[in-house]
Amino acid sequence: MFKRLSPPEATNEAVVTFRFDEQTVTARPGDTVAAALLTSGISICRSTPVSNAPRAPYCMMGVCFECLVEVDGNPNVQACQAEVRDGMHVHTQQGARRLTS
Repeated sequence: MFKRLSPPEATNEAVVTFRFDEQTVTARPGDTVAAALLTSGISICRSTPVSNAPRAPYCMMGVCFECLVEVDGNPNVQACQAEVRDGMHVHTQQGARRLTS
């Protein structure tokens, strides 16, 4: 559904590589995690605590909270607000997570 006009590997621009669950994902510096996942064909980033229904990024501006993921061990990170970093580990968030202080 989402597609870059030119993939990061096809240009001379720098590439950021990170892990999403068991996959390696490439992105451009400055991309959000949600944008990088969607352009890589990954749409499911969490499941709901009640019905375990899959959820995906929706508003892409930090309002809907549908894109919550776990980043480097920190749960409840909005993927649409988090910028990709080389070597980061992002995981699908399953159900409810505890609040962190």
